[in-house]
Order: sequence, then structure tokens, then C-alpha cells
Amino acid sequence: MEKVTFKTADTDEVVEFFVQEETMLNGVKYLLVAENEEGDSDAYILKEIQIQDDEVTYEMVDDDVEFAALGKIFSELLEDDDTSVEF
Repeated sequence: MEKVTFKTADTDEVVEFFVQEETMLNGVKYLLVAENEEGDSDAYILKEIQIQDDEVTYEMVDDDVEFAALGKIFSELLEDDDTSVEF
């Protein structure tokens, strides 16, 4: 399973996430990521905001409307994979 490294803007803490699923919406790439590869863990939605010199920058989706729409899309995608996730 693919991993992404995420560095928080406020604390510069580096966290690795496992990519569970990805989708495009309105030309923007989004990743559904989790802290653990399998089993129970928190899930997050990351939004691609910049690609520069082969480095991709993501930010956490925190807009409620955007998050709800993406949650529905990812839920449907995961149903096809027989995987469940709660948002």
C-alpha cells in the first residue's frame, strides 16, 4: 500500500499515512489516508494543492461542505472494494 508523508504546518511534525483511496473532483486530486494500513484507525482526507519540482503538497480538508461531499464519494468507492470507513 502506498504511503505519503505529511508535515503539519503548525508544529512541523512528520506523520506517515497509508493511502486507502484517491479520487479527482473538479480537477483536484484528493487522498483518503489512514494512520494504519489495516484495522481501526483515524482517516483523513488530503487535498493536493501544489506540485513543484516533483514534490506534491497536500493540506487537510477542513471545509465541512467539501468534506461531506468527498466523504460520500470515498464511501461509495470503498463499498466497491468491500472496505468500510467512518467519517
